[in-house]
Amino acid sequence: MQHFDVAVIGSGSGNSLIDERFQDLQVALVERDETFGGTCLNRGCIPTKMFVIPADLAASVSEARRLGVDLEFKRADWPAIRDRIFGRIDPISAGGLDWRERSQNVTVFHGEARFVDPHTLAIGEDRISADQIVLATGSRPRPLAVDVPESLADRVHTSDTVMRIDELPRRVVILGGGFVAAEFAHVFASFGSEVTLINRSDVLLRGQDHEISTAFAEALGRRVNIRLNQVVSTIEEEEDGSVHLITVDRNGVEYDYFADLVLNATGRIRNSEALDLAAAGVDVRPDGQVMVDSTQRTNVAHIWALGDVSSDHLLKHVANAEMRTAAHNVLNPDDTIQTDHRYVPHAVFSEPQVAAVGATEQQLRDWGIPHVIARQRFGDVAYGWALEDQGHFVKLIADPRNWRLLGAHIMGPQASTLIQPLIQAMSFDLSVPDMSRGQYWIHPALPEVVENALLGLLAAYQPDEIEHPQAENF
Repeated sequence: MQHFDVAVIGSGSGNSLIDERFQDLQVALVERDETFGGTCLNRGCIPTKMFVIPADLAASVSEARRLGVDLEFKRADWPAIRDRIFGRIDPISAGGLDWRERSQNVTVFHGEARFVDPHTLAIGEDRISADQIVLATGSRPRPLAVDVPESLADRVHTSDTVMRIDELPRRVVILGGGFVAAEFAHVFASFGSEVTLINRSDVLLRGQDHEISTAFAEALGRRVNIRLNQVVSTIEEEEDGSVHLITVDRNGVEYDYFADLVLNATGRIRNSEALDLAAAGVDVRPDGQVMVDSTQRTNVAHIWALGDVSSDHLLKHVANAEMRTAAHNVLNPDDTIQTDHRYVPHAVFSEPQVAAVGATEQQLRDWGIPHVIARQRFGDVAYGWALEDQGHFVKLIADPRNWRLLGAHIMGPQASTLIQPLIQAMSFDLSVPDMSRGQYWIHPALPEVVENALLGLLAAYQPDEIEHPQAENF
């Protein structure tokens, strides 16, 4: 049986953990998937955004017409888009595996890892042991709760498979109301598919601030058919090979939908059940979440976990932050550091874009925390006015006792970029007055919408001391 200093299970952020600091250690890297590199590279963040970019271009036709530019959308060449994307991604994945397999100190094992005891792993017929073990097995799409006929396997997809399809479907039904559903609704609708989004609850982007989720649903609803409070009860095949879905609402009323492709985007589950964590004595929640402390350590001192399998936040930038913590702590188990999860941001790359960090208004009300709110419309600053922007806004929430931001929520163009200075302000304890007036804001750039929202917070409580935000639009 081979023995290693460190064993890492998972080739996403787990692979990134093995840097030059580990060169004097013998490391085992275990990956069960045929594709090396994890979800973000192969089936998640990166390829989805590479689809979003051409979708943004396709969707710009109506905006251009509104501004006096006559563009025409003819078609989206799905195979060309797909092949361009994976023609870049697949070689990176293959090259990453090749590089690892040629590493002097890393041994790659292909197969499912299972604990035999706290220090021993079974990988197929192989048995290995390790002084320290890192769990980075990620997550996967949640399967549907109803049976899908085998004959529809090429028509009912998840985010793992839908980006590799051969042609653009004419009718798409998307099940779910979260990030994945919102982004693919934008992609398929922009490329010309007729999209119906069916969600079991009464709200899209459920974790967002209520004003954001309401405004987002209204905006998306102008482009796709949104059906709320419905659950799929049956999926059948039609004579022409298309998909027939039957849903039921809260009152027991049934509805029929017909599609050429169904995307199941109803959530994700953590990849932990195959590890047999009980054999290692590792604590795990009923939903499969491995329990860790702020150092990424499980209840078993030499076993660590990071990313989707253990985190409250199923986000790649969180997995990377936890990876950096775990890497240090594996090398320095008696001098550990902690992951800072205070201000975890997220973004939805749909149309419109959404980004947020910190608490929502609903949460602060529930917690009884004093707060003041400012809202700033994109269309009321110079660049937004030039865009003739409609309906997009920034919502900031601050604590009036110390003028620190408690939450930031943005819906509109470049939201995922505009949120960054607000993340920085919260992370480094920058006050609203210092942030709003302690630096230049380029005029007439779009970040002025953030500046004016900050000034709006102060104006709400100090109208005589702070100029009204609207005075500086132009």
